[in-house]
Amino acid sequence: MTEKSMSSNWPKVATIAGFAAVLGFGAARLMAPSQPAERSAQPEAAKTAVASASQASAPAGDEVKIPAAYLTSANIGVEAIGSGDVRQEILAPATVVPSPGSEAVLVAKAAGTIQRVAPRLGDVVRAGEVLATLESQEAASMAAERRVAQAKLDLSRKAFDRESSLFQQGVSPRQDMESAKAALDVAEAEAQRASLVARAANVSADGRGIAVVSPIAGRVSAQNATLGAYVSLNDELFRVTTPGAMQIEASVTAAEAGRIAPGDTATIVTSSGAVVPASVRAVTPTVSGSARRATVVLSLQAPNAAVPALVVGEGVQVRLHGRSGESGGLMIPEEAVQNLNGRDVLFVRTELGFRPTPVLVGSRSGGLAQIVSGIKAGERVATRNAFLVKAEAKKNAGEDE
Repeated sequence: MTEKSMSSNWPKVATIAGFAAVLGFGAARLMAPSQPAERSAQPEAAKTAVASASQASAPAGDEVKIPAAYLTSANIGVEAIGSGDVRQEILAPATVVPSPGSEAVLVAKAAGTIQRVAPRLGDVVRAGEVLATLESQEAASMAAERRVAQAKLDLSRKAFDRESSLFQQGVSPRQDMESAKAALDVAEAEAQRASLVARAANVSADGRGIAVVSPIAGRVSAQNATLGAYVSLNDELFRVTTPGAMQIEASVTAAEAGRIAPGDTATIVTSSGAVVPASVRAVTPTVSGSARRATVVLSLQAPNAAVPALVVGEGVQVRLHGRSGESGGLMIPEEAVQNLNGRDVLFVRTELGFRPTPVLVGSRSGGLAQIVSGIKAGERVATRNAFLVKAEAKKNAGEDE
């Protein structure tokens, strides 16, 4: 082809090439949307699969961080889960009382006026220490009787010695000596009686007052003595209690008393939420009072001095663990089980707070719940006021959302 012919055909070639380019670009535009749609569908499916997997493997809830100081102020109790049988557990009200011999009630041994008061409420006193002194006419009478009886005793002793000497010399008959001996015995008995009465009343040596003496060492737990006040016979003036010496008395029905025996274990829950282990020392064989209830006496398993959470006179709750042939699972107070997001959970204690843990709850009876699965024995969970931990958990979830 000559240069002249190529020049004449170039417009035709350019037109054909342009038309082909337009057709190719249109075909590419028509095919382009299907490919990005397929690519965008793949990430969405992957996201759904990841989310499902994360939900399946996610824990029941995030840790609820609660400071230890808040547990005390909010009265949130923490208790270890133990094994047992709901049917053998007994919840009963109880009272902390002094152990026998650990509390003394000091009363006025005679009517009179309080002349001196030594200790104040809460002071430490020693055994034999004088806490108060009464000025009493009865004290003067007792002191006078003691002196008269002692004088009669001295006179009778001299008379007997004289009659005994005369009898040995053959001057007086045996009858006179025996009469003198009988009079001496009577005088000795009277002197002993007067002395014991004065000593029991703690009459002072000069006979003017009566001392109020503590028979035990401890602290003054009650004081009704006021300087200058007049008191009658047997009016209570002081109470002295030995710190740490205490026992717990629980009240149960007659039917419940038959399921309890000495040696059974028990758990004491104080008003502050503290948990103290104990054991049954005795069960009264009869019921008493208008409610017709028996009394269960509990002893602390730990040394009394190591239990500062208990105070004499305090009302507590006792969980008695009756004996059973076989264990029925794990036991926990029913108030520990909370419903969170439609599931029963226990709040397990962690280093910084609590972790909600789903559990399967079995039977419930008498304020106790049986945990079938979801947790192990010995783990510490929130019991008393556990709903406050639940509230914190829901509040944290709301903030996250």
